[in-house]
Amino acid sequence: MFPTGTPTRRGFAGSAVLAGAALLLAGGATPARARRRQPSRAAAGVTLRLPGPTGPYRTGVTTLYLVDRSRPDPLTPSIPERELMVTVFYPARAVHGRPVAPQMSAVAARRFPETAAAVHPGLPTSGVDWAATSTHSYADAPARPGRRPVLLYSPGGGDPRTMGTGLAEELASHGYAVVTVDHPGDAGVVEFPGTTDHRPEPWRETVFRGDPRMDPPLFRTMIDARVADTRFVLDALETLAAGQNPDAAGRPLPEGLGRALDPRRAGAYGHSAGGTTAAEVMYEDRRVRAAVDMEGYLDHPAEGPGRVGELYPVARHGVDRPLLLLGTDGFPDRRGLERSWSAVLAHPGGRTDRHQLDRAAHAVFTDYAAFVPQLRSAGLLTTEDRVRLVGAVGPAVSVPWVRHRVRSFFARHLPAR
Repeated sequence: MFPTGTPTRRGFAGSAVLAGAALLLAGGATPARARRRQPSRAAAGVTLRLPGPTGPYRTGVTTLYLVDRSRPDPLTPSIPERELMVTVFYPARAVHGRPVAPQMSAVAARRFPETAAAVHPGLPTSGVDWAATSTHSYADAPARPGRRPVLLYSPGGGDPRTMGTGLAEELASHGYAVVTVDHPGDAGVVEFPGTTDHRPEPWRETVFRGDPRMDPPLFRTMIDARVADTRFVLDALETLAAGQNPDAAGRPLPEGLGRALDPRRAGAYGHSAGGTTAAEVMYEDRRVRAAVDMEGYLDHPAEGPGRVGELYPVARHGVDRPLLLLGTDGFPDRRGLERSWSAVLAHPGGRTDRHQLDRAAHAVFTDYAAFVPQLRSAGLLTTEDRVRLVGAVGPAVSVPWVRHRVRSFFARHLPAR
């Protein structure tokens, strides 16, 4: 997407709007008759579809390149500053003449299959044109006037921020400014708007070679880095709302974007390690008024056999602001998760609630809820892998369920007035 060296504006190329949610939720990447008419489609790669947002606003989207020069990179210490990439989804004032943004850039899409299959065994390493999936948002569209609550999203370990696109667009279409955050060295692939002396390529890939939960010091570093990243992003959004441009490459911003943000009304949500991050960020930073943890542990992994991990402060001490815990019946370590969740729920006077989606599995809180059934219909993964990744529940149930739980929670505690 971006060339090496001088940055260009901006991280999206034009593409046509793909078919809407009705076809997606009916269950296939491509209709059966269309596949029969186009037998060469598999060779070209299946195009997956994101379900459309349901809110009254069309959405704009842009990217920001942020650099925290106060700390070295925690996962690659040879990089002396922490670089971040974020995407901002927001209600748009006008979209005429603006291209619809792809979910992934061409560079990220090329590198995605191998890292995704390492994080989620069973996903295909070929047969999908990941660069062809469109969002429903318009690149750099002018922002609709009005200060919006800001919601920050942290993805699961090894996952890119782009796998939270569907939920982010849903929230933005209902009046929120949603900022999805990549954590470099953790996310599978992160693309930047150029190179640096310490990063010779315009991208970074994950340093993980297994489940970070199996390496307690690495897991601690990972969550500490994510918490610091999220708080720094909130700092940058305050700069943006004050009328300055926090983009480290100085790239121009969409018209009216800064005036559309209200970082004083901030929330956080995340999946897996991102859920841990969202809950702990709310504990540590009073700017965050509400948080959603989608199946993220609230304790450190055990340091040895027969021992239990230390609870994170949010679970040890509780929190005085609303926290929503969302889980599934198919999570393989439900007993391990229950220990820390029960701890935070037990605090007297706490404002924590929980809900469970049945016939579901861990990745159902991401865009895989929509994508995995399409991959199964295209013959690119097995029924067993589908159930292990997102469960047997169909996207016609799971996608609205997750959207409703998250959106109604923030509407109650951070209304987009």
